[in-house]
Amino acid sequence: MDSKKRSSDKAAQEMISRMAESNQQNAWDRLDAQSPQCGFGKLGVCCRICTMGPCRIDPFGEGPQVGVCGADADTIVARNFLRAVAAGASAHSDHGRGVAEVFIAAAKGEAPDYQFKDTTKLYKLAEELGVETKDRQINEIAEEIGKIALAEFGKPEGNQLMARRAPKPRQEIWKKLGITPRAVDREVVEALHRSTMGVDQDYKNIILHASRTALADGWGGSMLATELQDILFGTPYPGRGEVNLGVLKKDEINIIVHGHEPLLSEMIVAASMDKDLLAEAKKVGAKGINVAGICCTANELLMRHGVPIAGNFLNQELAVATGAVEVMAVDVQCVMQGLSEITKCFHTKLITTADKAKMLGVEHVAMEEKTALKTAKEVVKKAVENYKNRGQVHIPSEKQPAVIGFSHESINYMLGGKFRASYRPLNDNIINGRIRGIGAIVGCTNPKIQQDYTHTNLAKELIKRDVLVVTTGCATIACGKQALLNPKEALALAGPGLREVCETVGIAPVLACGSCVDNSRLLVACSAIVKEGGLGEDLADLPVAGACLESITEKAFAIGQYFVASGVLVIFAKELFPFVGSKNVYNYLFNEIEKDMGGRWAVETDPVKAADMMLERIEAKREALGINVEKERKLYDMEERRALTV
Repeated sequence: MDSKKRSSDKAAQEMISRMAESNQQNAWDRLDAQSPQCGFGKLGVCCRICTMGPCRIDPFGEGPQVGVCGADADTIVARNFLRAVAAGASAHSDHGRGVAEVFIAAAKGEAPDYQFKDTTKLYKLAEELGVETKDRQINEIAEEIGKIALAEFGKPEGNQLMARRAPKPRQEIWKKLGITPRAVDREVVEALHRSTMGVDQDYKNIILHASRTALADGWGGSMLATELQDILFGTPYPGRGEVNLGVLKKDEINIIVHGHEPLLSEMIVAASMDKDLLAEAKKVGAKGINVAGICCTANELLMRHGVPIAGNFLNQELAVATGAVEVMAVDVQCVMQGLSEITKCFHTKLITTADKAKMLGVEHVAMEEKTALKTAKEVVKKAVENYKNRGQVHIPSEKQPAVIGFSHESINYMLGGKFRASYRPLNDNIINGRIRGIGAIVGCTNPKIQQDYTHTNLAKELIKRDVLVVTTGCATIACGKQALLNPKEALALAGPGLREVCETVGIAPVLACGSCVDNSRLLVACSAIVKEGGLGEDLADLPVAGACLESITEKAFAIGQYFVASGVLVIFAKELFPFVGSKNVYNYLFNEIEKDMGGRWAVETDPVKAADMMLERIEAKREALGINVEKERKLYDMEERRALTV
């Protein structure tokens, strides 16, 4: 076992080696035990949809070429792709539904621990949704907004309201293809129906619905989650924080919040500052209460409160193995069942908080919005009481300062100020070539890929080539751990044009934009860039490309497909794209789909080669826009100036 091959993060390497010495398992060990993995599954040519199976297609043409029902590789792979997208959209959008429910409860006064912290955004969203605000109380306006938002998940007719934010040409493309997203639930249910044995058997038609389902998430459920969370908890603006396992403290009670919904974690942060609980902490010999995050909950809390991040997905078991964590409170998504075993080796108390995400043999403390702060205090109290059971502690020293919190609103403000907020400086510097384009780096950390390696090296390659990088999810945390969210360090790696702009405006070349549902922020920002002018009429015209080289869950395919359907090139690692067993489906997703939607998929594991692909795309878009052509600078005399029409 070589820990350096497993992770590029020194803190992770240290903890992986320590766990090996103690004969404790982690995700990398379980991957080794599973190897070699099923080749049919890795290609997407196996089908378990009906009980006549499981069926599998021999990709080499020597074995069966159709399943028992007659389904060929095209149909099977397309159905598997659609079901993955539907599952991913369900996860993110159900997150959004939960936020909408709490939003309504807060508006009604039924969730007194939650307040509306960004009323400016509340009024803007009210105007966008057609909610009357004159002579009405904030809670009354908020309740109507919440009900409209909640209806987007299951309304019987009409399209997603947030999809109207897309440029008009993009909306026309969706309309022409028949993929304008409707209610989230409808698209997911139809996806499962279409992919049932004996229903949709046209691979292109199946993939079209995958696009519609993904769009319902990106321009619906996820976007609503982001909007409502900003109103409830505050829209992120740039601030400072720290990232990596070194944020855990030997002399304080450590609580880790892990998952994706910030509803409870926000309350845990508030509870950790409670005077009575702090007094109890001192009584048991601790200097204070330290809250740290893992995964997307970590991004949410760092953006809004400066709460430090202990790590991304693959750090969750390593954090427990430090012996310094009193409580790990988890909600939904990306929570490894292996945590229940590793916590038995230490004093750490693992607590589940979401009724839809329980673990056998693990304590469950149900989170109810009506008593959210009370529940959070109960969790913090358990951590305080557990401090006395702490054994040997080993906390790696690695941690890095980071600047985070780049929302659409904050970028707009930084570029133009309060009264002239505008994307114009960004557009101008893309047009003049100082910034070649924008690269999005998103996604998880997968034990099949050296942890953080591709995210961070791709980011370095792009900023070196004057490409502004935006990140979300675990990719953000990877960049943070290796100093790429530290403006001073990152600017030293940036190309001269990008560096000049970033130093002038006061931003870093790598912008941390939030959790994985916050990929919707990137859609909003791209739409604003188009609206600002000078860079085309549609999202597909922009010099933009995205990559997710360490993906894990089906959520990644939903995100990837809504970006492809919005006109963007999306690159995944070769090993992590299990839908290549059909030549026709492969050709459609990687080539032909671009004719329909403007975006397409690609696969590449090497971060340098992925950067080459992204830059090739960016430069092709620049050429198409005509902005690579140097224009002669003309100096006007007074007579010519008078002749100008303004």
